Amino acid sequence: MAPDFKAPNPDGKMVSLKESLGKVTLIDFWASWCMPCRKENPKVVALYNEFHSKGFNVISVSLDKDADQWKEAIAKDKLTWTQVSNLKEMEDPIAKQYGIELIPTTFLLDASGKIVGIDLPHEELKAKIQALLKTK
Repeated sequence: MAPDFKAPNPDGKMVSLKESLGKVTLIDFWASWCMPCRKENPKVVALYNEFHSKGFNVISVSLDKDADQWKEAIAKDKLTWTQVSNLKEMEDPIAKQYGIELIPTTFLLDASGKIVGIDLPHEELKAKIQALLKTK
């Protein structure tokens, strides 16, 4: 099971993973300064746009330090789902809780919060989301 966490969103409101459960959920660890992360963002946006209405959710955990750069990257990359960050880079307690050493790192959870995939390649991730949502 994915450990629950709480962190502030860009507006400073505390958000927990538990609030996102009940749907197939992708936890996406990233940062505005991470170029491989930024290259992956359009793929996550595409998955979100395709599957959100069918019960798919994303919660991004940013390992940024600068709030302005984080918010700017969210806007520029059109990341419309839940975003949280403690603004502590790799010292983030959520990153430590999940054993994050490299980003981007993703965890795919089923609707009950069970981890069913870690760092799946894009096509495999898409297929797994479809299977969990029972869509084609």
